[in-house]
Amino acid sequence: MNPFEGMVCSAAAADLPLLGTAVHATGWLCIEHPGAWGRDVLGDEVLGPEITAELAARTSAAKVRPTLIRRPGRYEFTGTRTVLLASARPEGSWCVRFEITDLRELFDIDLHLVDGPAPEIGVPVDDPIVLVCAHGKRDQCCARLGRPIAAALAAEQPGRVWEASHTGGHRFAPAVVLLPSGLTYGRVDIPAARDLLAAADTGEVSLTGLRGRSCYPPIAQLAEVAVREQVPAPADALTVTLDPTPTHDPTLAGAAVVTHRDGRRWRVTTRTTPALPRPASCNANPKPASYLEPVSIEQLPTL
Repeated sequence: MNPFEGMVCSAAAADLPLLGTAVHATGWLCIEHPGAWGRDVLGDEVLGPEITAELAARTSAAKVRPTLIRRPGRYEFTGTRTVLLASARPEGSWCVRFEITDLRELFDIDLHLVDGPAPEIGVPVDDPIVLVCAHGKRDQCCARLGRPIAAALAAEQPGRVWEASHTGGHRFAPAVVLLPSGLTYGRVDIPAARDLLAAADTGEVSLTGLRGRSCYPPIAQLAEVAVREQVPAPADALTVTLDPTPTHDPTLAGAAVVTHRDGRRWRVTTRTTPALPRPASCNANPKPASYLEPVSIEQLPTL
């Protein structure tokens, strides 16, 4: 019998490492939607069929992740929606905020702006924004574990904290994403959530529960965090590139080079390790699982 049969997904994944599990997204479009959320942000057409189809095409073309957000707690919706557009690139990340009264106003935004410098639209967001996954229709762990985190932070940091639709990896709930950096966390409690926001406010990175930065693919995410665990560095001090050197070892997943702005470099080699089958979502059947882990961290000659 599978030992994870019948367990909620976050409990079944409790032994899986977090490194390299952040969703891969360089741009984020967050749309305030206080009503009911379906299981899928776009597939369930909660914004209406016409809006949804066009928005899906535009976000896909610009490689921007569409996300629904709402304010924690109960409040009266006035008809004005907050929209956040964020570029989570490793260098020059930014976030702007504006309000709309008609969802069709979303189509006035060129989403390809996330590939460049901060645009002169809306209002620049200077303090990090917190997204806490609370998408109960997608997975019960997100709502049950995420909402208390969002409520606690919102009470202390009003206007900066949003409940969010699926941010990827609900089995690591409570899941938190910081914008515009894209730093993604899992299994955070309220003290850890406070600490990660306090660190972000000073340009630092809290390592507790850090899964990776969304602008990178999994191997690069893992490499950055693995180096941060050994070398303290400000949030914007490290950049990561995948190492294209082919490997002839079938046990290895690949490697990435992490570069500090002072010229120091590290090559992080990774492998994929199988794990016992377990449910990826609550009420789902167990399926094969695996995780990334670092094999070695080699310091390279300084540039």
